[in-house]
Amino acid sequence: MAIEITKEVVLPAVESTKIPLVSKTQSFTYSEISSITNNFETPLGKGASGEVYRGYLKDEGEVAVKILTESSPESARLFQTEVELLWRIHHNRLVSFLGYCNEGTNMAVVYEFMASGSLKKNLSGLEYLHKHCTPSIVHRDLKPDNILLDKNLRAKISDFGISIIFEAENRTHMTMENVAGTRGYLDPEYHSTGKLSEKSDVYSFGIVLLELITGQPAVIKETEGTQQFIHIVKWILLKEMDINDIIDSRLQGNFGMDSALKVIEIAMECVLETARQRPYMATVLAKLKECLALESRDVGASRVDADDKGTSRLIKRTSMEM
Repeated sequence: MAIEITKEVVLPAVESTKIPLVSKTQSFTYSEISSITNNFETPLGKGASGEVYRGYLKDEGEVAVKILTESSPESARLFQTEVELLWRIHHNRLVSFLGYCNEGTNMAVVYEFMASGSLKKNLSGLEYLHKHCTPSIVHRDLKPDNILLDKNLRAKISDFGISIIFEAENRTHMTMENVAGTRGYLDPEYHSTGKLSEKSDVYSFGIVLLELITGQPAVIKETEGTQQFIHIVKWILLKEMDINDIIDSRLQGNFGMDSALKVIEIAMECVLETARQRPYMATVLAKLKECLALESRDVGASRVDADDKGTSRLIKRTSMEM
């Protein structure tokens, strides 16, 4: 569930200045959008800002078409932001932008089709947004639903409707009047103070990583049949970092102990309470590449046999303030 909380803070939101939408070569009429989707025949999903349908373009093959479901000034602003960002950024770990429709209250965005759906049903893309995109961009809503998988299960980041451009060079953070994001993935420091930085995306990525490791959602129902919920970070701490209870049992021990411990450590560093304590995304990427190398090295070696030694190592290396 996406949430937007209005807060009174010192500075107003400083967002991208409005620029003309992209060239006509990428523009579709609403009639063409209807034809591309065969009159919106096949829905693929629904996000915070619109519904997504399967479509077909002669030159591109299958595509995904997001139709904005609201016609308010705020939804128009989100549409403007998303199209502007998609036009400016290109990376093989970001979903490709193919075109748009901006016809009165009818607004749509056309993307490449991701055959394997979302991560819920990578990583270098996020580093690109923070460090190699000029100006840098903070996604603000990183979660499994917004990480899509192509037919080869390669992950790509999508849905830039509430993303923020850091126009000023060397700007490290912005103080936002409106705090937006999804419950469970929202950086607690950003949520409480309005202070947004690339470390806010790092926090969200840490939650996604914990979901992958544990098989648990970001917000866990404590007891079936009740309405009591617990955040995944607190759930892990209550498990006393016991590797036997943390790792998704569906993995059936098919991983190396050392690499599994390192991945958990990295995820817990990402979700530390303040932005200052968290690593940059480039550091996270480098560490996960080391984990992958470690896992490859251990292929064929003895698999997980969780012990107290491994558990205590995790406890010592992870410091959380709840």
